[in-house]
Amino acid sequence: MDRIKYAVFTDKSIRLLGKNQYTSNVESGSTRTEIKHWVELFFGVKVIAMNSHRLPGKSRRMGHTMHYRRMIITLQPGYSIPPLRKKRT
Repeated sequence: MDRIKYAVFTDKSIRLLGKNQYTSNVESGSTRTEIKHWVELFFGVKVIAMNSHRLPGKSRRMGHTMHYRRMIITLQPGYSIPPLRKKRT
């Protein structure tokens, strides 16, 4: 479960919760099948679809921060994931 970093709480992700879609950031080296397997195993849910896109790292004075991937996970009706902890800033 260490590949899933944290849940994302933005206006769009909160709107997607009504469609049974959950958004989280994962490590950039993770594949869709790995994330699907971990979500189904850890939360005991059935995943219908997964959408992902890579987000660029932020520029810093001495280099870049890590790149990461954002996953939007669609679950079958009747399943839900309890809220994950929000990343502290």
